[in-house]
Amino acid sequence: MTEIAPVSRASRRFYRVVRTVFTSFFRVWLRMSVSGREHVPTTGGFVLAPGGHRSIIDTGVVGATTPRMLRYMGAEKYFDVPGLGWFLRSVGGFPVERAVTDRAALRLAEQVLADGEPLVIFPEATRFSGPEVQPLKEGAAFLACRAGVPIIPVGIGGAEAAWPKGARMIRPKKMALVIGAPIMPPEREPGERVKRSAIRTMTAELQAELQSLFDQAEALTR
Repeated sequence: MTEIAPVSRASRRFYRVVRTVFTSFFRVWLRMSVSGREHVPTTGGFVLAPGGHRSIIDTGVVGATTPRMLRYMGAEKYFDVPGLGWFLRSVGGFPVERAVTDRAALRLAEQVLADGEPLVIFPEATRFSGPEVQPLKEGAAFLACRAGVPIIPVGIGGAEAAWPKGARMIRPKKMALVIGAPIMPPEREPGERVKRSAIRTMTAELQAELQSLFDQAEALTR
């Protein structure tokens, strides 16, 4: 499997410009607020796990959680589109083939964390609707346990009102991000395998925390 090329200085500079433009727009048009930034590590790898995934806008919005460059996994087909693929790579994205096994995709993500980079994973896996955080996939907890890094949970409020499925434009609705305290993986000895019970426990803790943060974020938008 091909490794992910290190992010160049030019890409990091471009990411900072894009992030500044996007977050400025979100703050003005969506009156977006962010609370809990003190919980986000300033060094080292971590898994940023946003909950309440209700809109395509969420991918850009979570960039406001930290000035650090966030890494995203995306379907390979998007990276094959001229122009779009260049943009996605330039802002920290990397392609994952849908045809390969999940294990291969997880290895790519592990490399990002091993390199000390923050990795964004939406643990609900896809967009939903309504006030309940849907059952989570275990990938975020598995990666955190394997890499020995924390999960930083984030509740996203107002996204569904701002840009629901089918809408052509972003509506000027208030949004809020609430960042929770890090969820640490259990300690394990070098070479010790990650226990399934540890992954399930961490996923359950993340589920409860994301629901709480999502509720708080939604309340801030009313």
